[in-house]
Amino acid sequence: MTKQEFVDQVASKSGLGKSEASKAVDSVLDVIEETLSRGGEVSFTGFGKFTVAERGARQGVNPQTGERIQIAASRVPRFSAGSALKSAVKGG
Repeated sequence: MTKQEFVDQVASKSGLGKSEASKAVDSVLDVIEETLSRGGEVSFTGFGKFTVAERGARQGVNPQTGERIQIAASRVPRFSAGSALKSAVKGG
């Protein structure tokens, strides 16, 4: 599903116009992005939790040359699904 298809679904389920639904979806995504960039977490009970994980520096291998390279430490977003979401997906 693309973002536009998602916006269309939100618009039809909520009764909002497409432009209002697009603004709402963009706002939600912006808030999640800003919160994670500050190192916070966003939890939706039953749905899941967005967090930030630290990846340590590590050795890697360039697959073309076989040369060892150093991969720098980084922060990455993570999502862990909640029980209600897991049950919905499992149930089909």
